[in-house]
Amino acid sequence: MIKIIGAKGKIDDVDEILNKVNKYSSENNLIIQVFNAELIFGKNHIISAVQHARRAIELKTNTTNSFKMEILLYASGERQLKLAIPKMGVKKGEINIVFVLINDNGKITKKMTDDFILITTLIQDNSVIEGNENTLKKFGIDKREIETVMKTKYEDLILEKVAMVDVIK
Repeated sequence: MIKIIGAKGKIDDVDEILNKVNKYSSENNLIIQVFNAELIFGKNHIISAVQHARRAIELKTNTTNSFKMEILLYASGERQLKLAIPKMGVKKGEINIVFVLINDNGKITKKMTDDFILITTLIQDNSVIEGNENTLKKFGIDKREIETVMKTKYEDLILEKVAMVDVIK
């Protein structure tokens, strides 16, 4: 099961929030990855990254030794962690974040997601997941590419970048 959660708030210490996420992940047998929401273009962007990462691991074409890091690579549209982490990673200050929680062995209950958000000290706001033209530009899609599609197809530009990671590996 996959659950995608948007949140906003202030992060004073990135390591502290990541440690809380990792602790919650371990205690609840979940895989959790964190993204800067400003580069996420909807739930399908994350779902596609998870599916590509899972397939890469199954086919042994993965670049990293970690499922969650492989998800980060695909979500970023990059081939290297040294590019993916600065692009998609959490930063200090006021920030919008997207979390993906994965549990292949069971459900992710509302109580689990509520408890998770509580430990992060952020405020859940799923509106941060939805992208726009600005998201595309921040992601690295140039104006010329954006102009080639209708607004209803903007998501396809991101999904294409996710899929291209397989080609550039």
